[in-house]
Amino acid sequence: MKSLSRLPLILLGAVLATGAAAATTAASPAAAAPLSMKVHDLASMFAQVWDRNVGKADEEFLRDFKASVVPKFPAFYGVERYNGKKTEAQRDAEILKARAEFPALREAYAKKVARFTQDLPVHLASFKAVFPDYVPNDIWFVHSLGEMDGGKRTFKGKSEFIFGADQMVKLHGNNDETFFFHHELFHDYQPMQCKSWPVWTSLWQEGMASYVAKVLNPNATDGEMLLDLPVNMVPDTQKQMKRALDDLYAKLDSTDQEAYSGLFLRRGDNSGMPARRGYYLGMLVAEEAAKTMSLQQMARLDCDSVRPVVFAAVERLRSAQAAGGKRDE
Repeated sequence: MKSLSRLPLILLGAVLATGAAAATTAASPAAAAPLSMKVHDLASMFAQVWDRNVGKADEEFLRDFKASVVPKFPAFYGVERYNGKKTEAQRDAEILKARAEFPALREAYAKKVARFTQDLPVHLASFKAVFPDYVPNDIWFVHSLGEMDGGKRTFKGKSEFIFGADQMVKLHGNNDETFFFHHELFHDYQPMQCKSWPVWTSLWQEGMASYVAKVLNPNATDGEMLLDLPVNMVPDTQKQMKRALDDLYAKLDSTDQEAYSGLFLRRGDNSGMPARRGYYLGMLVAEEAAKTMSLQQMARLDCDSVRPVVFAAVERLRSAQAAGGKRDE
């Protein structure tokens, strides 16, 4: 059984900064400034806790995890953020479920952790070559207990940038993750600040992140773009594009959770259209907006400026669909 050695936090940050600077120099002299960042590696710590509790009772594993890992990132692992919707007992059950599942993930998880520290500087450098003003935030690399592969979470008003090794294994497998990293780095680069969060805000955030990542990775497959969750999500949306765009347009200003869920969550809705289709439709909206703006101009738009851009792009897509019967691919 392979052991996961954990680089000290300061050393890991230095490795990432040095590697990224070197890679960036090769990619773009204008973006050659070293990247100052830290990676808080708790993904390795989960594996270490698992290793030293093999054969021991769940209670001992739980005690060790709560003593070793939870205090490093209590805002993520604690229950306070759930505002009473999740109890300590339920959180404990999630931790023990992660323990039970880990043997099947162990080998792939170890590889994922090793690749993360190797690949992140390269992905950062290629992203910064396009957005040289990007200043990376610290990264939390965790076992997410099944919550997420990557993204932002806000705890007590502070936004945290998080990658979940367990979900990266489950969702990405052995796929090339360059698109995924660029997608998540764009979220970190463009943290939209809105007073409310109707559907059009999520459509723009996810669509822009996917479009930027697609521009940087033009040969990315649907699988690498996570557009095959559910299977055939893109072709099934294309088959009913007019209906999908009309439905989207009607929901753009909605703050209803069901409207959001149908477009962006795997549970979908009762429309008969694919779950998570909002990611694909959002990418089409960003692509349409890019016909009149550069990536950098689009990335700088504030929340108030985004709404008319989104509505105009959706209207143009609907008009093209009505005129042509199908969208040109």
